[in-house]
Amino acid sequence: MKKPILLLLFATVSLFAASADALIKAVQHNLQSDSGYAKITMTVTTDRGERTMKMESWNRGNEKSFIRILYPKKDLGITFLKIDTTMWQYVPKIEKTIKIPSSMMMQSWMGSDFTNDDMAKESSIVDDYDPVLDIETEERYVVTLHPKPDAPVVWGKIVMQIAKAHAIPLEAVYYDEDGVLKRTLTYSDVRVIGSRHFPARMDLVPADKAKNRTVVEMEEVDFDATIDDSRFSKSALKRYSR
Repeated sequence: MKKPILLLLFATVSLFAASADALIKAVQHNLQSDSGYAKITMTVTTDRGERTMKMESWNRGNEKSFIRILYPKKDLGITFLKIDTTMWQYVPKIEKTIKIPSSMMMQSWMGSDFTNDDMAKESSIVDDYDPVLDIETEERYVVTLHPKPDAPVVWGKIVMQIAKAHAIPLEAVYYDEDGVLKRTLTYSDVRVIGSRHFPARMDLVPADKAKNRTVVEMEEVDFDATIDDSRFSKSALKRYSR
């Protein structure tokens, strides 16, 4: 009798794993596209006050992205290019292209609570993590994402809450390799864009800075943008900074 019970248990675990994989793929579909464009407002709050940035962003999946700062005036024209896990910045005031070294990847990006690593790697929750479905209620799932052995990620785990309706992400809680809470990202302002239910607002709160918050609001989003290949080249950093 033991063998059928074990087989049934194994089948149940496999079913949960398959469900978790499908769920995370649906979440990533809502958040990302193969060729996207967005106009973004980022508001950064610290104990020293509040400031706002505006920018444009272009992406090709997780592999390539290009960002141009539009506001404030002192940062106008600063550009960032990411290809795979390598990132460059162009600063028009000094007319210089800077490769961001690996030693600075965990530093703050433009004074926000996001890091250079966030902006450069944009890790794929499908490719870089193994999901486990922990809790299911009438309205939501709770899934824990464990990094795959060779994945180039910095988090020990991510715990996501996902709405059952349309696989909309509600919250992602990030822990380091020692299981220490580092930050919480919440999603809101869901908009229907084609086949996607896209949360257009994200609030990032670090665990160790009580007064800090970074809010990202997507003012305009195109998941099927036509982007010239020249956008994703080092020469584009200066060319498109104007």
